[in-house]
Amino acid sequence: MSSVDLRSFIRDVPDFPKPGILFRDITPLLSDPDALQAAVRAVAAPFRDAGIERVMGIESRGFIFGAPLALELGAGLTIVRKQGKLPFETTSVTYDLEYGTDTVEMHVDAVKQGQKVLLADDLIATGGTAAAAVKLARQAGADVVGCAFLIELAALGGRKLLDVDRIHTVIEY
Repeated sequence: MSSVDLRSFIRDVPDFPKPGILFRDITPLLSDPDALQAAVRAVAAPFRDAGIERVMGIESRGFIFGAPLALELGAGLTIVRKQGKLPFETTSVTYDLEYGTDTVEMHVDAVKQGQKVLLADDLIATGGTAAAAVKLARQAGADVVGCAFLIELAALGGRKLLDVDRIHTVIEY
């Protein structure tokens, strides 16, 4: 593993997107090639020998990590987007938010029955979107091997919503 201090590349932005929220900004990490490479390798590390066939990247920063993670693991990339953003026939899952619902979807041919899938995103907070993506993969018959995140906001308890055996995070706040 690299000696890059990944936490030092995460910028704290207070009161974004609204007062009282402390946003963890990964753009400094993304702009540094050594930090980005170290982050991708750290996220991939526990899944190198898991036979991952698809990495599912969740909109939108999950795409940023999903693509290089898929390359690192020798897998393909599947993207999970908000409703209405994909051009082909889709399958979807609707999930509850604090005030309402939201829907995520993927193409109907994005994963196949029995494929080993790793869900990836930059950050897990409350876990609703990640849990919906896990359901989406399972609806398609995929074997969800685990979930991998660069950052976990542990106090928000998102991992409790994930019905998977392996959850890996690199940086915890």
